[in-house]
Amino acid sequence: MSTYQSTLLRVLEERGYIHQTTDAAGLDKLAADRVVPGYVGFDATAPSLHIGSLVQIMMLRRLQQTGHKPVVLMGGGTTRIGDPTGRDESRKMLSDEDIADNIASIRTVFEKLLTFGDGPTDAVMVDNQDWLGELGYIELLQEVGPHFTVNRMLTFDSVKLRLEREQPMTFLEFNYMILQGYDFRHMAKEMGVRLQMGGSDQWGNIVNGVELGRRMDGAELFGVTTPLLTTADGAKMGKTAAGAVWLNEDALPAYDFWQYWRNVDDRDVGRFLRLFTDLPLEEIARLEALEGSEINQAKTVLADEVTALVRGREAAERANATASDTFAGGGAGDDLPVLDVSGGEMRIGAALTALGFTASNKEAKRKLAEGAVRIDDKPITDPGHLIVLPEGGEAKLSMGKKKHAILRS
Repeated sequence: MSTYQSTLLRVLEERGYIHQTTDAAGLDKLAADRVVPGYVGFDATAPSLHIGSLVQIMMLRRLQQTGHKPVVLMGGGTTRIGDPTGRDESRKMLSDEDIADNIASIRTVFEKLLTFGDGPTDAVMVDNQDWLGELGYIELLQEVGPHFTVNRMLTFDSVKLRLEREQPMTFLEFNYMILQGYDFRHMAKEMGVRLQMGGSDQWGNIVNGVELGRRMDGAELFGVTTPLLTTADGAKMGKTAAGAVWLNEDALPAYDFWQYWRNVDDRDVGRFLRLFTDLPLEEIARLEALEGSEINQAKTVLADEVTALVRGREAAERANATASDTFAGGGAGDDLPVLDVSGGEMRIGAALTALGFTASNKEAKRKLAEGAVRIDDKPITDPGHLIVLPEGGEAKLSMGKKKHAILRS
């Protein structure tokens, strides 16, 4: 039974979002008494976020669902510097136009998961370039610099790990944590933001912002981090052999997105249903208690619900129908990924690798030798097999039971 008084912290605790809090009792009291504006920061390094960011987006959704105000902070300014957290090398520089395009693309996913507007609990999206871009560097150092010590900054994991691996960290990146702390302080002063949320790897940066607001303005600010999200087998959430699982439709087809969730480890089903869907906890408890082959029902529900939230209900229904047609009926559903076969001819190994079914031609040869590869449901074992399609023709390429695609000339 939760000891929290506020609906916000009760929901976050019950669904498994809370790892660390700077002052749980203080935040609980504040959230029980008034609307709390809270933010999560996202850098705009690509046109889409991937599912490693989804738990933070869902935290903003929970904030709004419990009567508080979500603030989406896009790092138009900090993207120009690069967060060194978890990175072994410096981030490539992007142009202003690239960053603006990325932010516009990323916003489309937030618009599906949050309600934006001018009301007290409506979501807003802000860009830290709006204030960081106006700061004079000398003035910033004079105002904020004295509140940070190099001794402490060197103890942060983002810095320490890079140094331990003897990987260079530029002075530009070293400034990232100062600017992130300044973001929190700025939004607290200008927008009344009282809460920052983020992954556990952001704990040091969040604490920096909480302390900076207290030292400079006497503000009472709060931080909450989520547990480091890994799958049951220890893999980092959002990474697959074929690459990142992107949230935007143009970065990853809805069918592939749906399939990621449908194929999760049995042990992850209950946890992911709590974190990534709006299903009631009682229904989740029923689904995660299913055993044997019945757990696949829960996985299908997970895939349907997450895809509906991120891509829309219609996309989820199409992906489900394609899976049913492909798996049960032996057909080729409308939503399968498509690979264009240039000139109507392609080696089987090249097709497998191009689709991301295999990471290399070597792995493709192994899968062929194992008898895992089929074209139009006929096994192919010859690594030199040449796929030949007539003009306008197509064929279904399958690897194992779960990976299918359309080859089209």
